[in-house]
Amino acid sequence: MKKYLVAAVLIASFSAPVLAVETNFIMFDNTMNGCTIMTAEPTDKVRYKMMGKYNSKAEAETAMHAMKECG
Repeated sequence: MKKYLVAAVLIASFSAPVLAVETNFIMFDNTMNGCTIMTAEPTDKVRYKMMGKYNSKAEAETAMHAMKECG
């Protein structure tokens, strides 16, 4: 029984960081004429245009500064 408990704790500890990864989206807001970073893809496709999908906020910020539409 003890080995199953240890195995379960090890599996949970290794899988927790994988589940914590959050996808970041760069979205162009047509009403504000600017870009923003969102953690969820919006359903309003008329107002927002997707500019990219990134695995970290740092990647999204770097990419957003390089986009002339977001400038």
